Amino acid sequence: MNENFDLVVLGAGSGGLAAAKRAAGHGARVAIVEGDRVGGTCVIRGCVPKKLLVYGSAYKHLLADAASYGWHIEGIRSNPSILLANVRAEVDRLNHLHLGFLEKAGVELVRGWGCFEDGHTIAVGERRLRAERILIAVGGRPQRPAIPGAELGWVSDEMFLLEQLPERVVVVGAGFIACEFACILNGLGVAVTQLVRGNYLLRGFDLEAAKAVQEGMEQEGIEIRFGHSPAAISGSAGNLSVHSEGGEIIACGGVLLATGRRPFLEGLRLEAAAIATEANRIPVDSEQRTNVPHIYAVGDVTDRINLTPVAIDEGRAFADSVYGPSPRQVDHSLVACAVFSQPELATVGLSEEEAIQRHGPAGVRVHRARFRPMSQALPARGPRVLLKLVVELESGKVLGCHMVGEHSAEIVQMAAIAIGMGATKADFDRTMALHPSVAEEFVTMPN
Repeated sequence: MNENFDLVVLGAGSGGLAAAKRAAGHGARVAIVEGDRVGGTCVIRGCVPKKLLVYGSAYKHLLADAASYGWHIEGIRSNPSILLANVRAEVDRLNHLHLGFLEKAGVELVRGWGCFEDGHTIAVGERRLRAERILIAVGGRPQRPAIPGAELGWVSDEMFLLEQLPERVVVVGAGFIACEFACILNGLGVAVTQLVRGNYLLRGFDLEAAKAVQEGMEQEGIEIRFGHSPAAISGSAGNLSVHSEGGEIIACGGVLLATGRRPFLEGLRLEAAAIATEANRIPVDSEQRTNVPHIYAVGDVTDRINLTPVAIDEGRAFADSVYGPSPRQVDHSLVACAVFSQPELATVGLSEEEAIQRHGPAGVRVHRARFRPMSQALPARGPRVLLKLVVELESGKVLGCHMVGEHSAEIVQMAAIAIGMGATKADFDRTMALHPSVAEEFVTMPN
């Protein structure tokens, strides 16, 4: 028997939830299909639990600095098992909250893995959901490299399921997931070796900012080996060996393979609805529409800007445009992002390299400040903060804002508003400093 809806959403992650609730709020009859837990990557196995682990691992640095502020703490020991269990409990709480939000919004949750039967029908087990429109929001999944023994390593999803941590871990990768987990593990007392295929971390970010992160990570004892790729993994759980392409063998208790993610298209049967794909993703237009006019896609499955706030805005923009009174498009041109490494990196706008590519070396001026933050004045340790403005010389417009150091994400979030409004370096200069603070350096940099 067919069940009829105005909208069926495949995937109850950030983008799918946002679209389903907003569409229902506009009066649509909506079903959302999910074969896993409600909440998606961000809530269940990504941003939220990861950030909690970042907070937990940061206590290593806080406690180490306590004596310089007159706090004498003895007998300190870390128990990562408690932290991991508490994080899972918080994820459970958030999962239940999202279930309640769906019920309150009037969205029907259909449990199971959905696939296309035709252009208007989604099969979920024995159920057939027929809809005027369908939204694909199934997200992405981490990928393992094609090397012998890759199944012995963890991917990022599995890190949140661990009940205890080994003494030594090899992290493979140079992206934000690799760097964040390398710092988390290091902060929780694990010896970390990070293998990087290329010559630098965090490709795509401002190079100077990425090098500042590298400097801070190495100061904290993380061993980063550039020009190293794993050729194989051997051994058994808890007693592994990573064989590098150069013939080196690294013994460890676990391997994290943070080597990329890709859209989760397996099992959707997109061909049954004649949905086109491109390089293992679903391309869409500015209205989130696929090549099939009544089928849409948002979030990581489109592989554009794979960030939770972007997926949420895409989902809401779809619902507002199709079911609401105010159609709108998502602006992907200026999206702030952060790497919750230690030290933290946050950025919005163009990197120095991108600005020079667009405007030429003579058309760009870079203003920067590099110093030890006041919080580290008494301990006299820790990496220096980097603050950086990339400015178009002719107009004075700030093209990019980058920061490495404490509270970077909180500070750059506010700077993103100014840059989005077209602020110039003169606008920053006219802003009165809030002293003493790290952020004041953004408005006191000399010309």
